[in-house]
Amino acid sequence: KPEEGSAEARYLSERRTALGGFVPQRRAKSLSIPTPPLDTLKAILDGSGDREISTTMAFVRILAQLVKDKDIGQRIVPIIPDEARTFGMEGMFRQLGIYSSVGQLYEPVDKDQVMFYREDKKGQILEEGINEAGAMSSFIAAGTSYSNHNQPMLPFYIFYSMFGFQRIGDLAWAAGDSRTRGFLIGGTAGRTTLNGEGLQHEDGHSHILASTIPNCRTFDPTYGYELAVIIQDGMKKMTEEQQDVFYYITVMNESYQQPAMPAGVEEGIVKGMYLLEEDTKEAAHHVQLMGSGTILREVREAAKILREDFNIGADVWSVTSFNELRRDGLAVER
Repeated sequence: KPEEGSAEARYLSERRTALGGFVPQRRAKSLSIPTPPLDTLKAILDGSGDREISTTMAFVRILAQLVKDKDIGQRIVPIIPDEARTFGMEGMFRQLGIYSSVGQLYEPVDKDQVMFYREDKKGQILEEGINEAGAMSSFIAAGTSYSNHNQPMLPFYIFYSMFGFQRIGDLAWAAGDSRTRGFLIGGTAGRTTLNGEGLQHEDGHSHILASTIPNCRTFDPTYGYELAVIIQDGMKKMTEEQQDVFYYITVMNESYQQPAMPAGVEEGIVKGMYLLEEDTKEAAHHVQLMGSGTILREVREAAKILREDFNIGADVWSVTSFNELRRDGLAVER
């Protein structure tokens, strides 16, 4: 221990005072950032009409809209560990720029394209290369900025869902431990995705792994409007109400027509389940069918077959989160 009054002791005391004092302290509340209203995402809520798009494409459109918001736009941190073009996010290279502390020091091979690879000292995107651990560390850094620097940030880390919790599960737990706030987006999710590349991409179990983290809320939406409601509600909980949670949402690469949002389903979407199709026709037998993600479309087809070919009534429930339903049930039981 340095002698009292020595240069070393004075230096240590000054540094500790500058850092906030001798008793460790953690900031739990920061600036409250207003959440954009849901109708900001009206283009998604109204559906895609006759055009077929994936929920991944719907997510990119949502993100592109949010970064324009005057309150939260500059606080959004898109994080990509290599697959930006797979997700259709290359348009953001030009719009936001990829952060580099030294700027762009080379001429990109795609410089003649409209959506070329652009690095910038003021860039907003973190492009981490094939480095999920580094990307997750950036997610934690941005997601705890509200506590460490009194500057709330909202990271969106999008990755192949098979290379998320299966690869960096300990860091996901550390994110929960440190009360990180933000969105993890598991792209190309589902057992039927990217068949040509084999089972290495066909994730159907990451939600089970995510369920082990108490403050990680998980969702597996089928439609763009569900995704919009979940993201808007998550933003409100994390940046406005400042709840210590983070979100894991899986999105798909299958393209299909995105319907408009039915009236009054917002609460059910956030809670994890809502009635999508109600069969009011009289029938000797009546079943309840449910599903999430792209399989819900096959559930709806099965309901149609039951009604038309077997005279069996069938209601269809969209389950946006089996994990949230399970947690709700456990809480009620407890």
